[in-house]
Amino acid sequence: MNMKTRVVMTAREKRENKWGILFSLPCILGFLIFALIPMGVSLVLSFMNYSFTTGGNFIGFANYKQLFSGADPYFYKSIAVTIIYVVLSVPSAMIFAFLIALLLNSDVRGKGIFRTIFYLPTVVPIVAMAAIWMWIFNPDMGLANHLLKGMHLPVSKWLSGESSVIPTLVFINLWTTGSTMVIFLAGIQDVPRQLLEAVQIDGGGFFSKLRYVIIPMMTPTIFYNVVMGVINGFQIFTQSYVMTQGGPNNSSLFYVYYLYREAFEFSRMGKACSVAWVLFVIIMILTAVIFKYSNRWVYYGGE
Repeated sequence: MNMKTRVVMTAREKRENKWGILFSLPCILGFLIFALIPMGVSLVLSFMNYSFTTGGNFIGFANYKQLFSGADPYFYKSIAVTIIYVVLSVPSAMIFAFLIALLLNSDVRGKGIFRTIFYLPTVVPIVAMAAIWMWIFNPDMGLANHLLKGMHLPVSKWLSGESSVIPTLVFINLWTTGSTMVIFLAGIQDVPRQLLEAVQIDGGGFFSKLRYVIIPMMTPTIFYNVVMGVINGFQIFTQSYVMTQGGPNNSSLFYVYYLYREAFEFSRMGKACSVAWVLFVIIMILTAVIFKYSNRWVYYGGE
């Protein structure tokens, strides 16, 4: 016999639910006002020929057809530039942050000060940081070329050269890996001490501990940082906007800067929204692929 169970809430439970909803309301409203509703509006605008001055009209998939048909050569150019940057910046940032975390995990005097020093650039405003690096890499009077000349080495155009601008921006990105370093450091300190002691008892040195214990136990942390690095890499904007304006010859025309130009320089808001949704799909697909193949190399202690 089927019996229906009726859940009767007490007055206290009802009161607690009301207070719970009330306290979570700012977060819910913030998500609706600043995330969900703007996403819905941008999705609608992506199917329109819309600008701030003339308004717009519904044109269906015309914006997407224009992007993928090659009518706008800057679309594929921005994708290629961004992919090159992500391919170079993510591995280099992961390796650099991991090595710094290993150094800061060693038992040395004043390691708290060193941790603060390496993390400090992360809290520096990125515009101020960009101004400093623009002076350092100025091809005529910058500190970098001055040091190269002093060592009788060939100088570089740095941010002013088509072939050197992306590697230079990748190098500058290492300056902001403090957050990644802190996450790696927390992961290293969470490695069970008994496993490291077991390797040491068996005669293994530092590299044996690193290969057989630290890196395998750190794979969930590495996985998280890789996912966040890819997502953040595809959204790079300020460096291009402040330092290079997409140049020279569009060699640093990152995808989000291309989106910005379409929206706020050329007033093609409908097309810019379609560009944004293409970026959303690209990031979602890449994230899904990374998650799909993560079980081949990510080890969880509870498994």
